[in-house]
Amino acid sequence: MTDTAAPAPSSSSSSLSPLIHLVDDDAAVRDGLSLLISTVGLRVQAWADPQSFMAGFDRASIGAIVLDVRMPGISGLTVLEQLLAQGVDQPVILLTGHGTVEMCRRAFKTGAAEFLEKPVDDEVLIEALQNAVRQHVRSRERHQADQQARERFAQLSAREREVLGLIVEGLTNKEIGRALELSPRTVETHRANLFAKLGAESLAQLIRRYAALVDASS
Repeated sequence: MTDTAAPAPSSSSSSLSPLIHLVDDDAAVRDGLSLLISTVGLRVQAWADPQSFMAGFDRASIGAIVLDVRMPGISGLTVLEQLLAQGVDQPVILLTGHGTVEMCRRAFKTGAAEFLEKPVDDEVLIEALQNAVRQHVRSRERHQADQQARERFAQLSAREREVLGLIVEGLTNKEIGRALELSPRTVETHRANLFAKLGAESLAQLIRRYAALVDASS
């Protein structure tokens, strides 16, 4: 069962603000941290146990997860490992009242974004959350750009892929024309079409976005 989240600021953009999932079996901790996190414009959904959280949290949301290490039934470290195995990409901040070097090492090895000891300093937690949210936004943007690149690449004709492959190799228009037995004007047309179809504004951008896809398809 989930707790009622701390109220978000009443603005038109509040529904679009990042969502922080707070998982802790201590009601006082949940209430206190929910209030703190909401003061900086972040939405909060608090969970009293990790099982309910794993079954019900919004994996598509932008934000981060704050996870207590010591909880009845299943530890926060085990939850972190399960999240990683399921491909969940929200950054995870672990909280513990009894941290050890080994616990910290395991947390970071598993993929934790931060490992903080209770009682956690308010400013330290807020800074960690803001960094985690920025990290998640960048990660989602890269994923979206990669998906768009794959979709655009898939729409190229066989000839356009050949031309793109030679552009990525660094050949000039004349060299591409000789390699494919095409006139310079035809190569220029293919090149212009490629930049338009792939949404590339420069040669460097074209190579950066599509070199790996060219290699994978060859």
